[in-house]
Amino acid sequence: MQADGREIRKKTYKRDCMTKTINIKKEGGAILHLDYVLQRLDSALQTIANGNYTLSIKKDVKKRTLDQNALMWLWFTCIQHETGQNKNDIHDFYCTQFLSRIVNINGRDAVAVGGTSKLNTAAFTNFLNNVQADAASEFGITLPLPEDLMWEAFKDEYEKYL
Repeated sequence: MQADGREIRKKTYKRDCMTKTINIKKEGGAILHLDYVLQRLDSALQTIANGNYTLSIKKDVKKRTLDQNALMWLWFTCIQHETGQNKNDIHDFYCTQFLSRIVNINGRDAVAVGGTSKLNTAAFTNFLNNVQADAASEFGITLPLPEDLMWEAFKDEYEKYL
């Protein structure tokens, strides 16, 4: 209560932040388990309050895998061992080579360099392919993949330096 007898009421704002997620898989041009998907969608629509909504469909992309990250650092360890360059510098070099872009802020161009931590699996695979090709052409270093015949020997040789 205030001195003049009016109540002080605390205003609270409740925002509807609830998100409904329905996983959908499409193969061969058809939605799998379509009846189930439509049932889930109908159920979700029944539970929302009146108002305007936006229904979004986005492709499920997986973040880079730990195996991809481990492969990258093993490759950078090999390059470090073979060239004498620090593997963190090698990482930064390749990010600048393959993940940079020009941005224009207020009429000024600048180079924005991306990192690998936010790449999805497809983008990370592309990055690794570029590193592999560059290491071969620029340093003469063959960086094998786990399915390659020479993988185990490569792994045994360079894992000890991690």
